[in-house]
Amino acid sequence: MIDKHFFEDCEEGVTTIDTGYHRPRMVASHLVIDAGRAAFIDAGTTHSVPRLLSVLADKGIATTAVDYVIVTHVHLDHAGGAGRLMQLLPNAQLVVHPRGARHLIDPARLLEGTIEVYGAAKTQALYGEIPPVPAERVIQATDEYELELGQRRLLFIDTPGHAKHHFCVVDEEHRSIFTGDTFGLSYREFDTAQGTFIFPTTTPVQFDPGALHASIKRLMDYAPEKIYLTHYGEIRDLVRLADDLHLLIDSFVGLARETAHVEPEQRQAVLTQRLFETLWARLQTHGVSLSAAVCHDLLAPDLALNAQGLILWWDKTQAMVS
Repeated sequence: MIDKHFFEDCEEGVTTIDTGYHRPRMVASHLVIDAGRAAFIDAGTTHSVPRLLSVLADKGIATTAVDYVIVTHVHLDHAGGAGRLMQLLPNAQLVVHPRGARHLIDPARLLEGTIEVYGAAKTQALYGEIPPVPAERVIQATDEYELELGQRRLLFIDTPGHAKHHFCVVDEEHRSIFTGDTFGLSYREFDTAQGTFIFPTTTPVQFDPGALHASIKRLMDYAPEKIYLTHYGEIRDLVRLADDLHLLIDSFVGLARETAHVEPEQRQAVLTQRLFETLWARLQTHGVSLSAAVCHDLLAPDLALNAQGLILWWDKTQAMVS
């Protein structure tokens, strides 16, 4: 038997697997099993692959029964493990947005960009090796593309806003959607008697608030009962949470505007602090009993990335109108 602390069975053949990235319950892969066939939705990093395969074995599913590795977009916490996973799943096809496919067929540029941000040593520590995926094993899922997994129909819808290479996976029969980063982030540490807490992700380099508002609305048009987030796991009470996301997208954009004239060397730090103050006030109203310091530590990676993405979006937008 394997240690089961890092995965949780949900309903209707879905299992949430903690990929082990950064801290517990930060990044998930979802294993979907139907009529003896299986798919992984988001793949974590190369370091995550042993966990994913151990859960597959625990479910009694052979590696030959995995039909698809589906990545909602090609950011490496979602797709970094896809190449290694495909090497170990002989019958699987990789399903990816058309804008992201080339980066997994030839991950050189993806790695170069990551190394520019983190350096070679940290990139290796975070993500490991990223093998290319043969082009003939790649399905480029355009908007409203459909696949069958066992007896389950999966519908792929284009959902830009977080990234242009992002789709979400709709399971209409079970009224559920796998949303990657489009429907924001909801960490279980912030759950209270009032329910789940959610906030948007505005990470570089393709954040687009108008597109993100539209994508969230499109998701809600399917009237889902549950959403499976990569960050993190199953959530419900979706009408309230969608309203919170819309409000916070506008709030974050307002903060980007308000801090646009801060001295360049201080701008990111000031915006990061303002983002935390906004979320901290909402966390307190939500009934979270954790200290400000603990909440800050949990949010720190997202705060930094959100600030970077907002600054890049604001500056690009202003450059276009000037």
